Amino acid sequence: MIRGKPDEDDYWNSSKFKAFTFDDEDDDFTRLKESKRAVNSIRSLVEEEDEEDDVEKVSWSGEPVGRKAKTGSFQSFSESFGDPSIRNYAPELRKPKSEYKDYVSDWTPEETVKRMQQGKVYSLEKFRSLQDKLLLLDEAVNAHDGNVITAVLIYLKKSLSKEILFRELITREIALRHYIHYLKEIGEQKLLVELFKSMDRTEDMALMQYRDHLNVRDENKKRDFLKNCLSFPFSPDDATHVQDHYTLLERQIIIEANDKQVESSGQADIFKKYPRKASILNMPIITTLYYSCFYHYGESDGTFSSPANIRKTFRISDKQFLLTCLGARAKLKAWFDVDALFTTKNWLGYTKKRSPIGFHRIVDILQKNNAPVQVLQDYVNLVEDVEQKISLAQKYKCHDVIINTYRDLKDRQQLIVYRGKVERGSSEYRKIEEILSNSQLRWKN
Repeated sequence: MIRGKPDEDDYWNSSKFKAFTFDDEDDDFTRLKESKRAVNSIRSLVEEEDEEDDVEKVSWSGEPVGRKAKTGSFQSFSESFGDPSIRNYAPELRKPKSEYKDYVSDWTPEETVKRMQQGKVYSLEKFRSLQDKLLLLDEAVNAHDGNVITAVLIYLKKSLSKEILFRELITREIALRHYIHYLKEIGEQKLLVELFKSMDRTEDMALMQYRDHLNVRDENKKRDFLKNCLSFPFSPDDATHVQDHYTLLERQIIIEANDKQVESSGQADIFKKYPRKASILNMPIITTLYYSCFYHYGESDGTFSSPANIRKTFRISDKQFLLTCLGARAKLKAWFDVDALFTTKNWLGYTKKRSPIGFHRIVDILQKNNAPVQVLQDYVNLVEDVEQKISLAQKYKCHDVIINTYRDLKDRQQLIVYRGKVERGSSEYRKIEEILSNSQLRWKN
């Protein structure tokens, strides 16, 4: 415990304690003993209140190095240095280089990249010169690690001017590809355009500018934006695509405004019976064609909403047009229109059904739209492969097709087997009986 002020005054004013001065003429040993006695004499002034307190000591590295000595007589400086337990109180000022390297960013580019791959602490800030930064980038590329390459590129993007970075990336194809991908991911469209422009990649630059249409919400503004894009230096194929996009949106705006007005006025029965569920604006070309075949079938070729006009303007193939139109007309149960899609006339005036796609696909589409059996039978009969025809006829219960096919094949046994599958006394059953009793038929079995 700490003594009171009177005790301190007695100590400092007492003459029995001899002060140490540099002017003493005693030899070194005498001065040392005098100093030792002075230190030992003040132990009562700094004695701790809790003599049992035992505090654990740690070095600067955080490791325990011993325990605090209990209060007793103070040792001299020379004794303290001779005591091993006291000497352990001294903190560790240095560690082997291999240990403290984890906490000091003095790594080479190769070491830094390895640390990045291993998920260890690293710092890129020490690479300040252009040469060091490029060495770091090259080392990242050599490591073939996309995450490391991207991390280094992000640092270079922050620490280099875009002109210098663009110039250096031109000669580093792998890093350039990663940088372009990164800019696309974060939506840096403007910077991408500048990058492509600096590399004289005008087509890529045009495509990046064209992609900005995705950010334009108003249809009229988007149409104007697309019109402006027509002057960009696209490749021939891309230029055709952009032209079609502009033309399609322009046409959709016209159709949408007209149909909206007609629907609200109640002038057309088709809109009364089948109200529109969504706007046609910004829909794909095939969706637009389906819409046209559904609501504007039979219009003259001169109108923008005519299926024939859309087919011609956007160069839609016969197969795609047929599938789209078939789906729309079958949905409306317009079986006469469906039949007209496949009926052709030759120069002699004879009609025949033809299709750019297999009739088995047409049967499936018709069945999904709940076509009546008679309609299905007409198209099942047009399937050329016999086994496939019988399979479809059995699947969709087209009995007449199966009966006529077995008759044409002169397969008596199969006809007898099938007679057992139909209802006795039904029209199909009676038809099979007539065929089997026909003596003019020459059966193969």
